[in-house]
Amino acid sequence: MDSSIAIPSLSKLRPEAEQAPASGIVDVANYGRGRPGIIPLWVGEGDLPTPAFICEAATRSLATGETFYTYQSGIPELREALARYHERLYGKASDPERFFVNSGGMPALQIAIRMVAGTGDEVLVPTPAWPNFVGAIVIAGAQAVGVPMNIDAHGWNIDLERLEKAVTPRTRALVINSPSNPTGWTASHDDLSALLDIARRHGLWIIADEIYGRFIHDPTLTVGGRSPSFRDVMTPEDCVLFIQTFSKNWAMTGWRLGWLEAPPPLGPVIENLIQYQTSGTPVFIQRAGIAALDEGESFLADQIARARAGRAIVQRLTESGLVELPPPSGAFYAFFKIRGAKNAKDIAMRLIDEANVGLAPGSAFGDAGEGYLRLCYLRKAEDVEEAVRRIAEALPRLAA
Repeated sequence: MDSSIAIPSLSKLRPEAEQAPASGIVDVANYGRGRPGIIPLWVGEGDLPTPAFICEAATRSLATGETFYTYQSGIPELREALARYHERLYGKASDPERFFVNSGGMPALQIAIRMVAGTGDEVLVPTPAWPNFVGAIVIAGAQAVGVPMNIDAHGWNIDLERLEKAVTPRTRALVINSPSNPTGWTASHDDLSALLDIARRHGLWIIADEIYGRFIHDPTLTVGGRSPSFRDVMTPEDCVLFIQTFSKNWAMTGWRLGWLEAPPPLGPVIENLIQYQTSGTPVFIQRAGIAALDEGESFLADQIARARAGRAIVQRLTESGLVELPPPSGAFYAFFKIRGAKNAKDIAMRLIDEANVGLAPGSAFGDAGEGYLRLCYLRKAEDVEEAVRRIAEALPRLAA
């Protein structure tokens, strides 16, 4: 770099930008990326490419010249497909005007946060939690307040009393992710009702991330092939915003397609925010989304079966006596702790060097995740089995 070129001082940046948290997951992935033979289980996606019928829908759209600006809130056909999908899944009528298409779940989350919280406000986040929740809150100028969850032999569970005690006059919203990334915790109907009661008592918004709702493994929590939802307990007057994405169900992480579900009266505000964010989602990508919703149940069933097979394989790590891993109720992650291990990032780096397996460090998910590792098991069984074998072989050294 030419040393004569002036570089702007960091002091001239807005603190919201400068203080945005770095991703501990990316740090580990960058360390191990490209190593021959590595099994990369550090990010939240499977190993299958997007199925052909979805890709073909996008190709047909491109071939007909659908490459122009479009509706800010999404093409009517996709919003109608979203309503049909929700009617099938939740067994009740759904209004297309509730759905606002975004370029992925992350833009949907950012719009939701910007609508309800800003400078001087607080948003409560049960932790361990997906780091992007905190990032979206911080860059909006608000403060993310982590509320640690409890863990016992049966798994992670939310501490409702602790959560309510964390509410202050500055609190504006709760972020509830169920099934959870990274822990697999899945809220019961009673949990959701209690959370809704807290929000009502204190006049709070709920930002509900239910993107793993089809990946439910505990039969005692399963409702018609899905996890419990705030939709099962809320009324039309409740202040709930739903974040969703096509990424997980239909292997579309690279497409960047998601949606925000909100009360229709918020439509003009949301459309305005989309205008200033992306100016709308490409039509050909939306056509792919319609195909996924209308034709993708068979593929999704295979995805769920692969996740359950991977979950069973990963549980074998507990046979060593060196790993604490309560069976996750939902999603497709094993969030486990190696007895005696302290620094999650160091252990993740060592696993790359010593086992050629890439995992996400639990510290990336907040202080409550320190000492844990997250393994994404939505992959072919052979890869998960080999990863478990390599990790098990390294465990005595890691726990020493």
